[in-house]
Amino acid sequence: MPNSTIYLIGEIVVMIAIFYFLLILPQQKRDKKERAMIEALKPGDEILTKSGIYGKILNIKDESITIEVGADRVKLKIAKWSVGKVINSAEEKK
Repeated sequence: MPNSTIYLIGEIVVMIAIFYFLLILPQQKRDKKERAMIEALKPGDEILTKSGIYGKILNIKDESITIEVGADRVKLKIAKWSVGKVINSAEEKK
């Protein structure tokens, strides 16, 4: 009887370790990479938002970004977290 309890506890520990390495750790790495990308944003960067809008960063405030969109140069104010990826960095253009 005591051995079955030890095996049960061992199986639970192994399952928790598997979930950690397969689910939690990769998600933490993605979150860290996304935070670094958002912190590195600069005016002049061309971005793609998570909703599929392409734009060029004009201004960055605390938690918002003003972007310029389309040929008509429409200005949109978006949240920083909504940036999906950087298409062209302002540094690459120089």
